[in-house]
Amino acid sequence: AFSGNTNADSVVYYKLQHSIKARFLRFVPLDWNPNGRIGMRIEVYGCTYRSEVVGFDGKSCLIYTFNQKLMSALKDVISLKFKTMQSDGILLHREGQNGDYTTLELIKGKLSLLINLGDIKTHPSNAQINITLGSLLDDQQWHSVLIEHFNNQVNFTVDKHTHHFYAKGEFNYLDLDNEISFGGIPVRGKSGTLSRRNFHGCFENIYYDGVNIIDLARRH
Repeated sequence: AFSGNTNADSVVYYKLQHSIKARFLRFVPLDWNPNGRIGMRIEVYGCTYRSEVVGFDGKSCLIYTFNQKLMSALKDVISLKFKTMQSDGILLHREGQNGDYTTLELIKGKLSLLINLGDIKTHPSNAQINITLGSLLDDQQWHSVLIEHFNNQVNFTVDKHTHHFYAKGEFNYLDLDNEISFGGIPVRGKSGTLSRRNFHGCFENIYYDGVNIIDLARRH
């Protein structure tokens, strides 16, 4: 609850301690100033928000090649927003020389995070991890995705719904190249993705370990 002013002209200003994400704001008057007339004036000021958007036509993809020595060996963090009317499409893909790969794919309106450890003989258990989140994500509305990989733990979040996954031993040894593609797979490799369709829609604010991928693409 917020107390208002006690006269006609003064302004009472409140700064919230934490930021709020909302589609609507609703104000419910609890009490009026007993000495004045009934009335309420409210202004709301938002935070600075940077938006970098890129569109994909179902035939294109955005490839980011990084210096692996400069990246953190302990964690990988990927965040982005997307919207589309297509129920299938590859959002991101990364693979290695030994058949290891990670793919984020939209399948029938649901997001599937597929992690493959390559040779099943070398990695008999947890050879393939498939986590599915969300539904009806092909509604042309913005949906947020966050993938956090810390050693053996994966946190996969879609629209604030998080799946925590912990894999034993060999998951720590994913052998992946220093290249990641967004929107599709540029060269069809050994990866066993299901639909193999490139993404058709929009991405907003793609970040890989803190690097703004769309901004890099614009400047280079």
